[in-house]
Amino acid sequence: MKRTPVKDTGIEIPAIIFGTSALGNLYSTLKDEVKLEIISECFKYVPKPIVFDSAGKYGAGLALEVLGQCLQKLEIEPDDVIVCNKLGWLRTELKSPEPTFEPGVWHNLKHDAVLNISYQGILECFEQGNALLGSQYQPQMLSVHDPDEYITEGKTATEKEKRFQNIVEAYKALSFLKKQGKIKAIGIGAKNWKIIREIASKVDLDWVMFANSITIMQQPPELLSFMEGLYHRGISIINSAVFHSGFLTGGNYFDYKLINPHNKTDHQRIEWRQNFFKLCEKYSISPALACVQFAMTPPGVVAISLNTSNPSHVKNNVDSVTTAVPRDFYLEMLQKGLLDSSYPYIS
Repeated sequence: MKRTPVKDTGIEIPAIIFGTSALGNLYSTLKDEVKLEIISECFKYVPKPIVFDSAGKYGAGLALEVLGQCLQKLEIEPDDVIVCNKLGWLRTELKSPEPTFEPGVWHNLKHDAVLNISYQGILECFEQGNALLGSQYQPQMLSVHDPDEYITEGKTATEKEKRFQNIVEAYKALSFLKKQGKIKAIGIGAKNWKIIREIASKVDLDWVMFANSITIMQQPPELLSFMEGLYHRGISIINSAVFHSGFLTGGNYFDYKLINPHNKTDHQRIEWRQNFFKLCEKYSISPALACVQFAMTPPGVVAISLNTSNPSHVKNNVDSVTTAVPRDFYLEMLQKGLLDSSYPYIS
C-alpha cells in the first residue's frame, strides 16, 4: 500500500486511515472484545505504522481511552501507530441520565463533554487526550474538531466572528505544541469546506480532511479549485464521509438527515442512486468500492478515512483503497450524466 509524506513533518500515512467513533459507542454499545478485534484487524492488513483518527468528543473521551487500552493489550509498539486527535471537547462529570452533547447518539457513557475552544482550552484538551490514550501512545497529528459547526452555532455575526477568532487562537496553541516538538503535524477537518478555506488562509496547515464534500455524487468546481491550490502548496488531503452517511451504499440518511422520498431533492438523489447501483452491478463492483476509488481521484488526496463497528468489515475497507475501478465505469458514469461532464480527473 502506498504511503505518502505529510509535508516535511516526518510522517508518512497509508492510503487508509481508521476512524474510531465506534470505540466511543456511537449509535450502539460494542463489547470490549469486539473493539479489540477491530483494532487487531487493522494491523493485519495495513503496513505499519497504522493511522487512527480519534477525538475527545467520541464518547466523551471513551474512544481515546479504549484505543489506548487496545493498543496496550495487543502490545503494539509506539512507533507502529500514528494517532490523529481532534481537539475541542473536554471530558466532564456526567450529571444527567445521558450526556448533554448530542443526546441519543452516544450510548452507555459514564462521562459528559463540553466545548473548550480557545488557546488555553486546546492545551487542556491536548493534555486530557494524552492522559486518556496513555503515556505510550501520544498523538502526532492534531486538529480542532468541527470548527465549521462551532462557528455557525454563533447566534449573531458578532458571536460568529468571536468564535472564528477562538479557532484562530486554538491553532496558535497547536503551533506552539508543534514548535515544542510535542506533535508533528497540524491539520483541519470539517463538513463545510468553505470554513476550511477561510481558516487555511490564516493558519499554516500540514493536512486537511474533507467530510461529505467531494464524493462520487457531488464535485463542486469551486472546491476542486481549492483542492488544487492545497495540492500545489504541498498540503496533504484526507477524504472522509465519502458515502454521504451511508446513503450511497443503501442507507436511509443523507449527510445525517433522514431521506424524504416526497421531497424533490431527495427524490432526485434516490433516482441517482438507483442508476448508480445499476451501473455498479453491470461492472461487478460494489457501490462502496466505487465511492472510495472515486474519492481518491482529485490531486492531493493521499488517504481515505473509513470507520466500522464490525471487525469483519476491516479487510473490505482496506481492499476498497487498493482495488482499482475500470476506467470504462467512470466513462459510462459521464455518459449517463451521473458525473459532471467537466470533472477533469478521470484518466
